[in-house]
Amino acid sequence: MQELIKDFLRWLTVEKGYSDHTVSGYQHDLLEFAATIAEGMAVQAIEAGSIRQFVVSLHGKNNAATVARKLSAMRTFFRYLQRRKIVVTDPLSGISGPKIGQLIPVFLTVDEVFLLLETPSAQDSFMSRDRAILELLYSTGMRVAELVSRNVDHLDFETEMLTVRGKGNKERMVPVGRPAREAVRKWLSSRQQLMQERAGRGLVLEKEALFLNSRGSRLTTRSVERIVRAYGERAGIPQTVTPHALRHSFATHLLEMGADLRSVQELLGHASLSTTQRYTHLTLDHLAEVYDKAHPMAKK
Repeated sequence: MQELIKDFLRWLTVEKGYSDHTVSGYQHDLLEFAATIAEGMAVQAIEAGSIRQFVVSLHGKNNAATVARKLSAMRTFFRYLQRRKIVVTDPLSGISGPKIGQLIPVFLTVDEVFLLLETPSAQDSFMSRDRAILELLYSTGMRVAELVSRNVDHLDFETEMLTVRGKGNKERMVPVGRPAREAVRKWLSSRQQLMQERAGRGLVLEKEALFLNSRGSRLTTRSVERIVRAYGERAGIPQTVTPHALRHSFATHLLEMGADLRSVQELLGHASLSTTQRYTHLTLDHLAEVYDKAHPMAKK
């Protein structure tokens, strides 16, 4: 079982192009499953009844979203085993997951975004880098994992387009606005200086990565999350600001300004339009709020 899980995780990484964070989540869920009901058992011997008992035990310790996530990991694993003809039938085929209410994404207002973008100042050691990160996240709606994986040559200043490689290793082109391009240009000058200092100390150079840390290495997703959260707190924004909140803000503001759903789907890199449609709840709420405030008959 352990070896099959290792093979599956390798397939997710190499063939499907899943992020390290996602693969780590699958690994945690499947190892828990293996240790609980499949210890020392051949995978072909696992039956639906045992899985149902495992799911029931999960409900006592986890919320509905976590149970659904663990079930999803198990489903993907067994479908992989079916494709490889290791198992004949999927023991989860008749097991349904818990119902989950649709989560409305957290997003910032336009004023809050502008306030956040102006927060990096001369007192910050990496002002130009941090400003470029914030501008690029909001300008493109990229996921944080997509941002940190970008190289210098992925941004074409002439066409004003950024090449992004998203989930499932799918590539898309995203326009980059002028403020974000200018912020990146300023950071590239600072980046060059950082590279020269690193070379002067005889250290290995990270030549490709667009965003670097103080040691001259590629910036990690965790570091970007800390950077964004810290600037959000300094800006006095009441909610916790994350890179994903900027992605939500990007999509919501586009829809509020009249962009069509299909275009936003392409920009976000969503495989399904239904994933993008959750943002329509935000725009409808916004429209209802505007109506309540502005229409003379709304208070009647």
